[in-house]
Amino acid sequence: MKLHIRYFASLRESIGRAGEDIELPCEQISVAALREHLAAHGADALGDTDKLRAAVNQVMAGPQTAIGDGDEVAFFPPVTGG
Repeated sequence: MKLHIRYFASLRESIGRAGEDIELPCEQISVAALREHLAAHGADALGDTDKLRAAVNQVMAGPQTAIGDGDEVAFFPPVTGG
């Protein structure tokens, strides 16, 4: 399965890139499992906090949301404004 991963805000700075395309040897994976996989393979900032948010195909997603072939997954820290 091929995925397009995007990193935003402080994650982009910590990881050192805005995104990447990856290929995994499975047909489906959860957001939580993908996050663990990416953290174990160089995107250490994804393992730092439980407050990170995720979106799959531009729709907010929870840890158990299923991700399939061709999906875009974005990770970003909580946003505050004023």
